[in-house]
Amino acid sequence: MSAHTGRIDGAVAVVTGGARGIGRATASALAEAGAVIVIADLDVEDCAETVAEVAALGGRAWAHAADVTREDSVEALFAAVVAREGRIDILVNNAGIAIRRPAVDHLLDDWNKVVAVNMTGMFLCARSVARHMIARGAGGAVVNVASIMGLSGGGLYPNISYQTTKGAVVNMTRALAVEWAPHGIRVNAVAPTYVRTRLTAGLFENPELRSRIEAMTPLGRLAEPEDVAAAIAFLASPAAGMITGHVLPVDGGFLAQ
Repeated sequence: MSAHTGRIDGAVAVVTGGARGIGRATASALAEAGAVIVIADLDVEDCAETVAEVAALGGRAWAHAADVTREDSVEALFAAVVAREGRIDILVNNAGIAIRRPAVDHLLDDWNKVVAVNMTGMFLCARSVARHMIARGAGGAVVNVASIMGLSGGGLYPNISYQTTKGAVVNMTRALAVEWAPHGIRVNAVAPTYVRTRLTAGLFENPELRSRIEAMTPLGRLAEPEDVAAAIAFLASPAAGMITGHVLPVDGGFLAQ
């Protein structure tokens, strides 16, 4: 990777939840910056469009099926990347789900599903990649995808399990950054606002709710996956070489109010 620039030529980057949305946009952004992309998702067939998108940009990408809630699946993912590419330089911890329900009506099974993906899955992926990075001794970068909901208790609707797990991601990022700094591993996070993805498609179909989000955003517009991907690509690059333990809101000023 080129020192103090946004180029990451030849770097190997793993993007979890890379089949669509923020993950797909991030895979393309990292590929444009010069990285080899490994897309991890539950079904490799779902990753075909992302692989094709990277190829159209002149990059190289391949997919590997992985369930981030299963320790054996996560370990197999990173072992496969090291076996095929020889190393891992970047992890984008993006896989996540949401089950929106008032706290008093939230089922324990649903709570556990969100915790398993958004918190435990993110830890398992970070732990596994760090083991490989430490063994190689060349450092690396981890970028976790948190949320403005992890930095605020408010919101436009009840979303307790998502808010709780994304808050955990914020402090997990800080704790891992401190622990792994001696190994040259930088750990940062982005905290997106409401982004136009499949996860939020149902929300934006409601004109009143969409107008409220736009009104609460000083820049006055919804975020696109590419907005978040650009911030992730920066944090993953040598241009952010002195940045670790930081949570970067990508929110159009939402949290500044």
